[in-house]
Amino acid sequence: MNPTTLMIIYLTIMVGPVITMFSSNLFVMWIGLEMNLLALIPLMLYDSNPRSTEAATKYFLTQATASMMLLLSILINFKQLGLWTFQPETSDTIMTITFISLAIKLGLAPFHSWLPEVTQGIKLDVGLILLTWQKIAPLSILSQFYELMNPNLLILSAIISVMVGAWNGLNQTQTRKIMAYSSIAHMGWMISILPYNPSLTTLNLLIYIMMTIPMFFILHTHSFTSITSMSLMWNKMPMALPMISLILLSTGGLPPLTGFLPKWAIITELMMNNNLSLAALMAMTALINLFFYTRLIYSTSLTTFPSNNNSKMFIHQNYMKNNNMLTPMMVISTMVLPLSPLLL
Repeated sequence: MNPTTLMIIYLTIMVGPVITMFSSNLFVMWIGLEMNLLALIPLMLYDSNPRSTEAATKYFLTQATASMMLLLSILINFKQLGLWTFQPETSDTIMTITFISLAIKLGLAPFHSWLPEVTQGIKLDVGLILLTWQKIAPLSILSQFYELMNPNLLILSAIISVMVGAWNGLNQTQTRKIMAYSSIAHMGWMISILPYNPSLTTLNLLIYIMMTIPMFFILHTHSFTSITSMSLMWNKMPMALPMISLILLSTGGLPPLTGFLPKWAIITELMMNNNLSLAALMAMTALINLFFYTRLIYSTSLTTFPSNNNSKMFIHQNYMKNNNMLTPMMVISTMVLPLSPLLL
C-alpha cells in the first residue's frame, strides 16, 4: 500500500474517536464513528485472502447496521425534540435503540458473535486496533448518555457478556479468539459499573488497553496465532515466557498485579450499592477467565521441555530491540496496583 495512503488511513483512525469524544452534537459523533469504521477496512484487506475478505465483510455489515440504528435514533430524537443531543425527555425506545447500536459496536453480548470471527480473520496488529482503539468512541457515547438508559438493560448485557466471555473462552485454541472473548468479558465489567460509577469504567478501559498492547506485541513478534505455536516460545523467545505469564495473570485479575485493580474497585463499588448478587456472579466468572489464562500459560511454558533434538531448536532473537515500548508497557500492565489510592 502507498505510504501516503497508509498514513491517511492511520490518521483517520486516530481522529475518528477524538471527534466523537469531544463533540456534543450527536450527528458529529456519528461522523466520527463512520470515519473509524471506513478507515479500518483497508487495513483488514491489506493482505488480501479469503479469510481477511470474509472478516472485513462481516465487520462492515455489522458496523454499518449499528451505525444506521444509531442514525435512526438520532433523527427520530431530532424530529421529536428539535435537538442534536439526547435529553431527559427523550423516549425510552430511542435510548434502547441507541444502546443496542452501541452494544453491537462494542461487541457486547448478545450482539458479540461477529467479534471473535472478525478478530480471527485479520492480522494481529489490526486485531489490536480492533480490540482497543475501536472501543473508545462508542464507549464515550455510552458514558455521556448512560443516565438516560435503562440501568437494568445495562446490567443484563453486562451479566451476559461476562458469562459469554468466560465460558466461550474455555473452548478456544486460537490466541486471537481467546483475546476476543477476553475483550467481551472486559466490556461486561465496564458496562456493569457504568450506572454506579462511570469513572471506574474509564479506569477499566485504560488498564485493559495497557494489558492488551504488550500481549499483542509478544504474539505479533513471531505470529503466535495458536496455543500450539506458543508451545515453542521457550526456544524462540525464552525471556518472553515470564513476561507473557505475568501479562496473562494480570489480565485475569490475579492480585497483586495491575489487572486486579479494576476488578477490586468494581466489586467494591457494587457491594457499596447493595448489588451483592451481581458482584458475586462477576467474581465467579473472573475465576473462569483466570482458568483459561492459566491454561494458556501451562501450555506455553510447562508442557514442552528443553531438548537436544536439533529439529526443535531455533535461533534466539532479541525482540526487545524491535519493541522499545514493550518494557514500559510490561511494567505498567503488571505493577500499577500500589498506585490504586491515587487512581481511585
